[in-house]
Parts: sequence; C-alpha cells; structure tokens
Amino acid sequence: QVQLVESGGGLVQAGGSLRLSCAASRSISSFIFMGWYRQAPGKQRDLVATITSAGSTNYVDSVKGRFTISRDNAQNTVFLQMNSLKPEDTAVYYCSAAYFSGTFSGRVNNYWGQGTQVTVSS
Repeated sequence: QVQLVESGGGLVQAGGSLRLSCAASRSISSFIFMGWYRQAPGKQRDLVATITSAGSTNYVDSVKGRFTISRDNAQNTVFLQMNSLKPEDTAVYYCSAAYFSGTFSGRVNNYWGQGTQVTVSS
C-alpha cells in the first residue's frame, strides 16, 4: 500500500493563508498526477489542483490566483499554498496520487490521504 498523510489544516479568518502538506510513502515521481481535492458537507468531492511529474499544474477556476500547488521530490511531498482564503473554501481537503491500476489495462485509479479540515471564518 501507499500512504498519503496530509497536514496543515486549521481555522483561519477570511483573507488569511494556510499551507497544506501531503507526504507520500514513496516517490511522487512514480505517479501520473498528484492532486488536491476538497469536500464540503453535503457536497461531492471536487478537484482543486493537480501537478504532474513534469511540473505542469491545473486549477479549478474558483482558486486560480489564490492557490498554488507545488512539490518537493526529495521529500516525497506535495504542497498546497492557499492565500486570500474565503469562507467558501471551507472543506475537508484530500491529497491524491493517480496511478495505473494494471500493467496493460490503462486504467487510472487514485490513492487517497485521510483528509485535513480547513475552516475559514468570516
């Protein structure tokens, strides 16, 4: 199994910042993508940001210009820097690692972290 451990969540006021970390039990360069998702109560889990092993990034429109995803390959760690936080950013944030489920299948699955709570007050 692969373990992903998130940290850095907490309670902040609107306009504040947090940096989330995701430490993986093996090289993150082994995965197709690393990503951050979030899930608010009663809502589905939505993609927030992704980063490839080559460093290409993608963001959901609602966080563009405020959030930055990055990685430190030497520490097997992915980060999510969150600035100018808004109450609507409140959610449990999950780290994910995308991988091929079989040598020849071409199917992509995800490993998941346990999640870390981010709460933004007004």
